[in-house]
Amino acid sequence: MLDPREHAEVRPIPAVSAAVIRGNRILMVRRRNPPNAGMLALPGGKVEAGESLLQAAARELLEETGVVAAPRRILTAIDLFDHDEAGLLRMHFVIVVVQMDWQGGVEAAADDATELRWMDLEALAQEVGEVSESASRVARQVLVEAMTAEGALKPV
Repeated sequence: MLDPREHAEVRPIPAVSAAVIRGNRILMVRRRNPPNAGMLALPGGKVEAGESLLQAAARELLEETGVVAAPRRILTAIDLFDHDEAGLLRMHFVIVVVQMDWQGGVEAAADDATELRWMDLEALAQEVGEVSESASRVARQVLVEAMTAEGALKPV
């Protein structure tokens, strides 16, 4: 555990990620900025003052990808720590992941995203090292649940 006195100036930042399912694929973006710069991750960003988590997820999704989706439910919350080269904590994000149902939109990487990709379970497995660990874990869980609900995969 980190000594809070060493990181007194760093405060947790509330953020959201959107887990958008379309068929048997989940939407991922290549992040332009830290944390996870250059990695594939779920689209998302910081929560604005006066904005609910669900509103923030829908807004961030639209800004980063042009995709319109309806928030369904909160899936999980993740701590994401960003350290500098010396190992000192730069940022601490508390990311709430929201499952969303794709509705449409004009897809294009924008804002903090340099690339946009729809990925299935096989693509996630092939891109180990390219997909952030937390995004990969959430994506696999959401895809398996979606496929099980549709009857494409039998529960074990």
